[in-house]
Amino acid sequence: MQENKMGVMPIRKLLVSMSVPIMVSMLIQALYNVVDSIFVAQISEDALTAVSLAYPIQSLLIAVSVGTGVGINSLLSRRLGEGKLDEANATANNGVFIALMSSLVFAVLGLLFARPFIAAFTDDAEIIEMGTVYLQICLGLSFGSFIMVATERIMQATGNPIYYMFVQGAGALINIIFDPILIFGWFGLPAMGVTGAAIATVGGQIVAMCMGLYINHKKVKEIHFHFRHFRPDGAIIKAIYQVGFPSIIMQSITSVMTIGMNAILILFSPTAVSVLGVYFKLQSFVFMPLFGVTNGLVPIVGYNFGARKRTRVMETVKFASFLACCIMGIGTLLFQLFPGVFLSFFNASADMLAIGIPALRIISISFVIAGVSIVLSSTFQAVGNGVLSLVMSVVRQLVFLLPCAFLLAELFGLNAVWFCFPISEICAIVLTFFLYRYVNRRYLLPLDTLPIDPVLMEEAVEEAASEPLEQPLP
Repeated sequence: MQENKMGVMPIRKLLVSMSVPIMVSMLIQALYNVVDSIFVAQISEDALTAVSLAYPIQSLLIAVSVGTGVGINSLLSRRLGEGKLDEANATANNGVFIALMSSLVFAVLGLLFARPFIAAFTDDAEIIEMGTVYLQICLGLSFGSFIMVATERIMQATGNPIYYMFVQGAGALINIIFDPILIFGWFGLPAMGVTGAAIATVGGQIVAMCMGLYINHKKVKEIHFHFRHFRPDGAIIKAIYQVGFPSIIMQSITSVMTIGMNAILILFSPTAVSVLGVYFKLQSFVFMPLFGVTNGLVPIVGYNFGARKRTRVMETVKFASFLACCIMGIGTLLFQLFPGVFLSFFNASADMLAIGIPALRIISISFVIAGVSIVLSSTFQAVGNGVLSLVMSVVRQLVFLLPCAFLLAELFGLNAVWFCFPISEICAIVLTFFLYRYVNRRYLLPLDTLPIDPVLMEEAVEEAASEPLEQPLP
């Protein structure tokens, strides 16, 4: 049987071909996230604050869906690399099942806890009402987001990133089109404000979910869904979460960090919270291309790790790190030169500009360092050890960032708070290099002492046949 392209195609060409479609789709995703907030900001600054306060819970939802997807991607890539097609199919089916179950949990949480969560940060009745409605809609109909992510990770693991681009692009396009229609009441529809923004968001996710299921059923040859006689497999679900759960926790830490930062910033003003919310929207244009690279890296490293091809693994990591530095360097330059222009997209007041311009410039100092850390963290996940990524993220965002932000706020005021981001990234990169040395010794170097894969063995035998008989066969 002909080997999958992830085991034979030149690494640079392979990583670019795997990453570029994902980059494009993620940039579209970033665009609709920003457009969503731009439209909301036209309603009022209170509306933008309400959406910003809801962001940590949306981030938690994304953490669970993407973390589960990482587990699916890693396990599926390794099973395909090992040639275990039946187990690969079972992994895909169980992955969609646990995505659906996760969405039901979030629907219940949204119904019960959306209002108390928003009310914990402000006494403003209008902000509480807008934030509550927005959260309840996004969480109650989150099945589209969860299943969409699961199907996208299956496409990545099977080497079909072009379909991923179509799915992400379709969902984002639906959101962008319907945002202004529903928010402002175009074409005779009632103006729904923040409620319309939430409906447009979940509508785009549901459309993308339907496309993802269809494409996986019709176009992905390695995977076949069989839901009619499906039974959950505890062993497979456990294996998915062995990698996925640390990733969920790791990404959930971002939600905890954001909640903590909001609690610190709200003491200065609601505008400071809005600035942080705007930053997270803007930085997605920088980080989404980087995540395109790491999403291409994970299945490539996972496949070649399963196929015991250490050289290809190392080459992938090095080239991905180079791309990360280029992407994040460009992002830093843009944030340094045009922070006021970016903030003006969000109808920024004079107060928001005064807070936001130095904030964007200070935070962007950390971009290049963060890029290398994220690439190496994704490598840990691809070889099946998400715990190391978890350790790194906990240290960066909880052990260093929040305490640092609190101390800077107490000692030097609001403008100093933003320096917690570069300080924490410097600490993180030092830890990352130590962890990578461990992964190299524990997981990668031993590959050279294990039996090589059948394709390389056949090539070695053919080469040996042309050599003098006195030389030993490999």
